Amino acid sequence: MKYNFDEIIERKGTNSVKYDISRNRSKSEDIIPLWVADMDFRTLPAVVDELVKAARHGIFGYTSINENYFKAVHNWYKNRFDWTTEPSWLVPVPGVVDAIAISIRALTNEGDAVLIQRPVYYPFTKIITQNKRKLINSPLLLKEGRYEMDFDDIEYKIKKENVKLFILCSPHNPVGRVWTKEELLRVGEICMKYNVTVISDEIHCDFVYKGNKHYVFGSIKPEFLDNSIICTAPSKTFNLAGLRTSNIFIKNKNMRNKFIAEIENSGMSQPNTMGLIACQAAYEHGEEWLKQLIEYLENNIKFIKDYLHTYIPNINLIELEGTYLIWLDFRKLNKTEEELEDIIFNKAGILLNKGTIFGEEGRGFQRMIIACPKSVLEQAFIRLEMAINGRIP
Repeated sequence: MKYNFDEIIERKGTNSVKYDISRNRSKSEDIIPLWVADMDFRTLPAVVDELVKAARHGIFGYTSINENYFKAVHNWYKNRFDWTTEPSWLVPVPGVVDAIAISIRALTNEGDAVLIQRPVYYPFTKIITQNKRKLINSPLLLKEGRYEMDFDDIEYKIKKENVKLFILCSPHNPVGRVWTKEELLRVGEICMKYNVTVISDEIHCDFVYKGNKHYVFGSIKPEFLDNSIICTAPSKTFNLAGLRTSNIFIKNKNMRNKFIAEIENSGMSQPNTMGLIACQAAYEHGEEWLKQLIEYLENNIKFIKDYLHTYIPNINLIELEGTYLIWLDFRKLNKTEEELEDIIFNKAGILLNKGTIFGEEGRGFQRMIIACPKSVLEQAFIRLEMAINGRIP
């Protein structure tokens, strides 16, 4: 490989949420943090070069997107997903979570119902409830080790609760599903039938593994695009989360105007200068880097499958179709959440996300980040196996 994803990069003492908060919580330098969804890999050199060039210029004034920026974003989605965008649709926002909150405030009123599918990325719940909207949950169904949407339940609850917004997580965090075209078509048609706007969080769209294909929700049908807000960002793909840049696409002019008005009401101004520079460089030069990264992640997945099968067969890995987040099923161990936390955190010295933060449907599960050097994963799973089998690492 041209890029070295095996390199161990010291992140302690960099004000890293993933590392420095882990150390503070555990009071140990030896904790392995596999919880926060950022990667332990350096971004591609072209991004670093452009950021250094901008830093040497030394002026960091107000910045706006230009034709070259849009072209880079447009080409990325056209080439990877065969989705054609227009400049007028693009609204830059610091983050996808910000965009979802803005959408909720712009398109609904207090007390309106918003539907999600748990277990799901936990900020969805907080955004809905803190904005005084009514949270409606249509749980995903786990069938023979694979999660599916419950379309009958979705339609029933949309109709019963007069749902106004549906937040789609695609690919899904934390269960790792990449929704098929048929699944997206069905959920889109239900939402059209009941005049429900779709907010599609597609931040993990670039991480899709062999045998699966990501479809931008708005590309399925023209009317879906006119009834949705498509949330994208380079942050997961190129490890740029701290640069706070996302690209939100809203074709519907009335919807877009409401969205922009809510941004102005929130006091937001121009986007992050360095974030724009990094995003453009990543989309212009990052294809080969990402290809090699996905190959590396696929090898990490193979290692995990083999290790679990050989040494910890009571832990089941939900098949990963997309994202760099694995969803581990610990239920065969017959442990309470507190007992499981004691084994993983106190005994094995690993920090994961417990499943219940994604909803009660996640009880007995844990989310783990696999976007790290293989040697780190090896150490983590050896520790886990020893802790589970009563041999404290």
